Amino acid sequence: MAKAELKTSQNEASIEAFLLSIENRQRQSDARQLLGLFDQVTGMRAKMWGASIIGYGRYKYKYESGREGEYFMVGFSPRKANSTIYIMPGYQDMSEMLSRFGKHKTGKCCLYVNKLTDIDLGVLEEIIEFGLSYMRANYLTHDI
Repeated sequence: MAKAELKTSQNEASIEAFLLSIENRQRQSDARQLLGLFDQVTGMRAKMWGASIIGYGRYKYKYESGREGEYFMVGFSPRKANSTIYIMPGYQDMSEMLSRFGKHKTGKCCLYVNKLTDIDLGVLEEIIEFGLSYMRANYLTHDI
């Protein structure tokens, strides 16, 4: 398996040990709050993906090139610069929700938040639910 594939593979690493390793107290507190929120909204058990992503569920993908694999359906990562929230369908259909969300930046499937006090957690719940619904409707998924 290539090194890049190992980086984001699901593993049995301890989420608690990972959270304890976060030096920035605000980021660690936000990560614990996100863990509780994602646990509640998804109803799934969190798993580590690579060294720094906490993911929920799994889905199978296959590109036109033939490359295929599995990845988490939704998740988050407390990075040094910000907390990154991953919603796999991306944010293209979420403009109304994002307009109510609060201070953030977006990438293709990444939502970047400096601190949770900058956002509306109720809207984040809606975004997580939308992402899960989309993934279940469009991919072979596994709730784990």
